[in-house]
Amino acid sequence: MTKIRAKISGIQGWVPPYILTNKELETMVETTDEWIMTRTGIRERHILKGEGLGTSDMAVEAVKGLLAKTGTTADEVELLICATVTPDMVFPATANIICDKVGIKNAVGYDLNAACSGFLFALVTASKFVETGTFKKVIVVGADKMSSITDYTSRETCVLFGDASGAVLLEPTTEEVGVMDSLLQSDGAGRVHLHMKAGGSVKPSSHDTVDAKEHFVYQEGQPVFKFAVTKMADVAAEIMERNNLTSEDISYLVPHQANMRIIEATARRMGVGKEQVMINIERYGNTTSGTIPLCLWEWENKLKKGDNIILAAFGGGFTWGSVWLKWAY
Repeated sequence: MTKIRAKISGIQGWVPPYILTNKELETMVETTDEWIMTRTGIRERHILKGEGLGTSDMAVEAVKGLLAKTGTTADEVELLICATVTPDMVFPATANIICDKVGIKNAVGYDLNAACSGFLFALVTASKFVETGTFKKVIVVGADKMSSITDYTSRETCVLFGDASGAVLLEPTTEEVGVMDSLLQSDGAGRVHLHMKAGGSVKPSSHDTVDAKEHFVYQEGQPVFKFAVTKMADVAAEIMERNNLTSEDISYLVPHQANMRIIEATARRMGVGKEQVMINIERYGNTTSGTIPLCLWEWENKLKKGDNIILAAFGGGFTWGSVWLKWAY
């Protein structure tokens, strides 16, 4: 029996036009461009400005561009999964809002939250629907308006995050391309180091939680960095080992863009040179679920059919994972 795989047949990204530079951040918090660049590798990030604009508005731009690029109509889309930690609202799902705004009427839609690993988790989940023949045209969105949960009086976190969206179209193929293998993991014990303190059912929103700034990202930098360096590198190396892939076989590593030092550690563990690593953290910062599709979108014209690509991510939860992808076009 011929094996069906899920291939990426198109990709599109979108970032807001407003750019928040390190120089501007110097006027907002006690920091410097040198301090930020040395510790993170980030020089600027895009921020979504405008009353009433949310994650869905960025995602809509990416999805509309994706449909136009691939010649796909809204009616053909059967499933849309949105990976995000900044949904427009608690409910309904941002995926449903995206579908409504784009005119997608015949699709199942839901959100997936795996923090910075969200796009990978959503991509693997969506690929299973394609591989089993359940759906033939699936859109996976990674989008986050991190500026909505960032405390711009905290220099430890406000320098890190930006807003962005990316979307891919998955379709079935019998060729040896597409999602070849995946490895996803999580450890809930890590939640104490990276989370949002209030706004959930354990600690609902109140005047006290707002006054205490508990609706922003809370991160303990050192333990998160330590876990991220180890886990992201481990999982990327493991997926190569179990598929007998060497560094010479890999065209590109696409790491989650959280911190330049984490990216470099993962590349070293895999034995790949810098020219094989997709890096755009300097211009976008950490856009959470948006980082990996944003990289693929920017490098799209350099990719060739059959290229071996390793995707790797680490996020709050803790969550982490890797995907071996063969580029399909």
